[in-house]
Amino acid sequence: MIYNKKVTSKNQSKINTDTKILFISSTGGHFSELMQLKPLMEKCQYHIVTEKTKTNSNLKEKYKKNINFLLYKTKKEPFKYIFVLLANCFISLYIYLKIRPQVIITTGTHTAGPMCCIGKILGSKVIYIETFANRTTKTVTGKLLYLVADTFIVQWEEMLQIYPKAQYYGWIY
Repeated sequence: MIYNKKVTSKNQSKINTDTKILFISSTGGHFSELMQLKPLMEKCQYHIVTEKTKTNSNLKEKYKKNINFLLYKTKKEPFKYIFVLLANCFISLYIYLKIRPQVIITTGTHTAGPMCCIGKILGSKVIYIETFANRTTKTVTGKLLYLVADTFIVQWEEMLQIYPKAQYYGWIY
């Protein structure tokens, strides 16, 4: 489990109730991984960003002002996807400027890329956690954010061969 004593004791003094952390991921499995970090959310001023779908419409009731949504679109329709991605870049900029997080933590995927790049340019620390689903290959977002992230975490020890500068703490689950 990544959120364990090894990680928390190392970073405990850096995270307090005044620390603004934006947690972002696409919907589905990436979001499930991100929600494994709830204990960290309880220790800071958190904000969650994910894609709006029918299956997660109840999140607004649960997280109220601590959640925002991006547009959902898969890459199965490349032409429409380009426009949704462009719109999400502008929405991400708006959300970023509204929240002004000190740290952005993401488990991916394409939804998180623009927010992490915006955050890096505007001075936030970026922490990327490569998905549990990939054990031997890089993800597209992982390739991009490996260059951007201040901390790049993998959940499989084998992934250290692919991402030599990454840190391994185990699984999120």
